[in-house]
Amino acid sequence: MSRYFIRRVLSLIPTLFVIITLSFFLIRLAPGGPFAREKDVPEIILQNLLKRYNMDQPLAQQYLRYLGDILRWDLGPSFRYRDLSVNEIIDSGLPVSMLLGVTALAMAVFSGISVGIISALKQNKWPDYVAVSIAVIGISVPLFVMGPVLQLFIGMRWKILPMGQWISIHGIKAIILPAITLSFPYFAYIARLSRASILEVLRSDYIRTARAKGLKESDVVWRHVLKGALLPVVTYLGPAFSGIIVGSVVVETVFLVPGIGRPFIQSAINRDYTLIMGSVIVYSAVLILANLVVDVIYGFLDPRISYK
Repeated sequence: MSRYFIRRVLSLIPTLFVIITLSFFLIRLAPGGPFAREKDVPEIILQNLLKRYNMDQPLAQQYLRYLGDILRWDLGPSFRYRDLSVNEIIDSGLPVSMLLGVTALAMAVFSGISVGIISALKQNKWPDYVAVSIAVIGISVPLFVMGPVLQLFIGMRWKILPMGQWISIHGIKAIILPAITLSFPYFAYIARLSRASILEVLRSDYIRTARAKGLKESDVVWRHVLKGALLPVVTYLGPAFSGIIVGSVVVETVFLVPGIGRPFIQSAINRDYTLIMGSVIVYSAVLILANLVVDVIYGFLDPRISYK
């Protein structure tokens, strides 16, 4: 197990190298640039800007310089936010997005698996129909609709939870409403995955054997069904974790959350090369590490999986 873990950690290096290389050259080959404006910039000003950010050098030299900066974890200055470096933007936004994302994913996992269990055990009964209906709503309704609706009823009319301004003003309660909004589509997918997987496992021979031995239904579900049924859910959690952290721009915008989502989207619109690259590196690292954790969890859930 330890040798497998070390090999996987070492494999992160070439994977990130390929991602950084492809992203660097694809961004440079795309039309437009960070200094493109509606009005033409005077040539002397454009040349000074290119020289300031070392963009007057050959592309290969820029690439080698950027690799050296990454080894020192220097992601460079932002072309859009002139007073901030990419490191400062990520350092301030990533912990906020991580807190929001982890809270939302924890809500989605707990509620999704619980609803999936109830729905599978009560198949074709009213709890099953209610659970499936909620899951369909969660998948169908976009976040830019779900967020304002929750703000309208829970925040404005019923005044149960604050609507925005994050923790600095409203304290820990400010996390709950955006986390619920962000977790809803992930909850829906997890509930459907759990339901389908549990139904499949319930029809297995070893479950019929466990019931024939006289085991309690609760023991059958918790000790035998869930262990095998959770594998598809765990598989989904890898990309879901990275997506819920970096892809929360809609929720961050609606609830005024100062995370990394909004700068990431703005960097693509403004051709902010360094901020795009920094966001891609962080997103890729989170995705790769999440998949590594998923692979390790596999071994605990299913002893048939061997790490050699």
